[in-house]
This record gives sequence, C-alpha cells and structure tokens, in this order.
Amino acid sequence: MTRQEITEAVAAGQYLPLMEAFYTLQGEGYHKGTAAYFIRVGGCDVGCHWCDVKESWNPDIHPPTDIQQIIAQAKEHAKTIVVTGGEPLMWPMAPLTQGLKSAGLQTHIETSGAYPLTGDWDWICLSPKKNKLPLEGIYKRAHELKVIIHNKHDFIFAEEQARLVGSQCKLYLQPEWSQREKMMPLMVDYVMQNTQWILSLQTHKYLNIP
Repeated sequence: MTRQEITEAVAAGQYLPLMEAFYTLQGEGYHKGTAAYFIRVGGCDVGCHWCDVKESWNPDIHPPTDIQQIIAQAKEHAKTIVVTGGEPLMWPMAPLTQGLKSAGLQTHIETSGAYPLTGDWDWICLSPKKNKLPLEGIYKRAHELKVIIHNKHDFIFAEEQARLVGSQCKLYLQPEWSQREKMMPLMVDYVMQNTQWILSLQTHKYLNIP
C-alpha cells in the first residue's frame, strides 16, 4: 500500500497505530484478575501529567497495522479483548469491534470518553480526566467509572463524574501509582464513608506483569 492508502485506511479504522498487544490478567476495576488480551492503540492528546504510558501519545511512532492481523492474533489468546491506549476513540472502532465480535470475542474498552464513542462494546470503562472531559453521550453507556486519585480535589471530581453516569454503573476510585502511599489511607477512609465507591488497585503492578 502507498503511504496515502495507509493514511486513508487508518482514517477508516481498517488500520490502527498499534503500540503493543499482549496476553495478561486484567489488573484494574471490575474484571481484575481475569485473563484478557490487550490491544494498546497509539495516539492521545488528553495529556495527563502522571500518565504511565506517555510513549503512547504520538501515533506517528507506532506502525499502522491491519486490523485483520490484530484480530487474528487476538483470537489465539483469549475470549476477552481489552482495547486501550493512548485514547483508542481517536480512531474509528467499529471495524475492529465488528471483526472481534464476529470471531466470538468479548469487547472491552478503556477510554477517557473525550472522543465520540464508536464500536460495539460489551464493557465500557470510562476513566474521565479533568483537562479533557468526556463527551456527554458516553456517561449513560459506561458500565464502569474509574476515577484516578492523585490529590484530595480528585474526590470532588469523582463525585461530579458519578452524578453523570447511569445508576447501574460501577464506581471505582484508583490511586495514581506515584501517590499511592500518600493517598491510600485517605481513599480507604473515603470508601468506608461513601460505600457506593469501590477501591481499585493496579494489581498487575504488584504482580509485576504487563
């Protein structure tokens, strides 16, 4: 394919800037501890200063990859496929999810919600960020709200975001990794006093797995 053809294929969601793909355990949130195949898509302009995958931000450094190749590799590993980033909704997700579901796979996404929701998802984990808020339409579609706690003000932000999701949405607070020792005691107390929330930990980091 020519460079122009690849550019057009990416714009159509037939190719995606693939940073990495790997089989591991889901480390966070509702499905923690379950086997899953992760597809990490490059590209993100949300710009969280504490992001632990800043190498995902620039999509141009990640090779445009045919989604048929991505799907073929995914179905060799697990029934649950987690699409993450970066911010995967920067790209059209319908072609990828159609292919994954045609292969009988469960489709999960982890997103900031800052871009329009595309694709057919069995589970949507919405992780909103202050500096680029989710679009209104995704709140009622989210199965899981995961708010990262970096400082005390983030508790206020979490409550603001929780008021926007549906009544069946699971609510998680997760410490930002570099601040976990400082914030964890506050978070434990907060969850005990506000029992609609659940504490989420990045268990994959404690287990030293991807």
